[in-house]
Amino acid sequence: MDFALPELGEGLYEAELIRWLVQPGDAIKRGQPLLEVMTDKATMEVPAPFSGKLTAIQGEPGSKLKIGKIILSYQPTASGESASLPVPPPAATQVERPVSVAVTTNGSKGAGSNPVAAPSVRHMARKLGIDLSRVAGSGPAGRILLEDLAPLISGGSKPTKAKVAEPMQDYGRPGTRMKHQGLRRKIAEHLLDSKRRIPHYSYVDECDVTELVRLRVGMRDACARIGIKLTYLPFFVKAVAEALKEIPLVNSSLDEEAGEIILHDHYHIGIAVATPGGLIVPVIRDADKKDLFTIASEAERLGTEGKAGRARREDLRGSTFTVTSIGGMGGLISTPIINHPEVGIMGVGKVVKRPVYDNEGQIKPADLVYLSFSFDHRVLDGAVGAAFGNAVKRHLEHPAAMLVPARR
Repeated sequence: MDFALPELGEGLYEAELIRWLVQPGDAIKRGQPLLEVMTDKATMEVPAPFSGKLTAIQGEPGSKLKIGKIILSYQPTASGESASLPVPPPAATQVERPVSVAVTTNGSKGAGSNPVAAPSVRHMARKLGIDLSRVAGSGPAGRILLEDLAPLISGGSKPTKAKVAEPMQDYGRPGTRMKHQGLRRKIAEHLLDSKRRIPHYSYVDECDVTELVRLRVGMRDACARIGIKLTYLPFFVKAVAEALKEIPLVNSSLDEEAGEIILHDHYHIGIAVATPGGLIVPVIRDADKKDLFTIASEAERLGTEGKAGRARREDLRGSTFTVTSIGGMGGLISTPIINHPEVGIMGVGKVVKRPVYDNEGQIKPADLVYLSFSFDHRVLDGAVGAAFGNAVKRHLEHPAAMLVPARR
């Protein structure tokens, strides 16, 4: 019997094969992960809706697989269960799916409720004999995703959050070749497209964050006692969100076909996260409406999930501006590539202590950081970039004001 690659998400018609998790001759159980694929920068496992013996697989790691394409063959068990899952054509109602199979859900649905799920998910549930009204969905608005079925297929009573050890960074081995595939290839394609489309220009400024360092040190232990890891990142995210409200042109994207600049009225800040497989950019949504502590918690969650390979696809889309930091690695200045279709990105260097002159001409110690901006010159000129940089600096140099709740 043949098994075809099922629908994976809204508007997805193909996926890249990362690796096979089974081989010909293996005995397959329903719910067992068969292969790992990548869409955008999100990685997911495809579970088996059948039991049987695997006889053949089709596709090498790094190859593109079309939705509905036969990817493997198997001999079903003697129980007489049906063969492969019929794959419907991609539907407009298909939901975006998260990255990993194991996720945290948000509770059970009440009896008699009408669960929200895409046709392919409903078809899979019928195939596996799963009552969707008893499945807690992890998608937007509680939608049930294909991955929410996996823990139930394998016999668990309800989905639980996976604890995945963070893999080590692979820096390569001399004298060998590494296949350019998976996340690394996705990053290359995205950044090459950005450089081809966008005439970048860079702007670097020095920012005195002495008060910010003092404020963070004073709050760090109190935050830790309530489970919040307060790093410098939330301050930079909040400062950027406030500066974008002052300089709306930076919070935009260019619609090249329509010849229009789209000025966004939401402030979704992407935060670059280095993972063993490469860079991903999860998004803190509506950062202007969130306090520093909420941003800190969300940034930690997104970073942890990303490094463990559990970032959800919807968390990797929709940013309007990006913040990337090299400070943790020790760098001072960078020239980051814009995360298209955004028109700007800010790189944050290492916070360093330096002697500076005060207003009276006296030397004093200060904590300094370099802010490295890249802007799309089709949309922003140097004066606009400088105005935005000055706004970011002003918020960072007076960080206590960022603790004051916004007026509703």
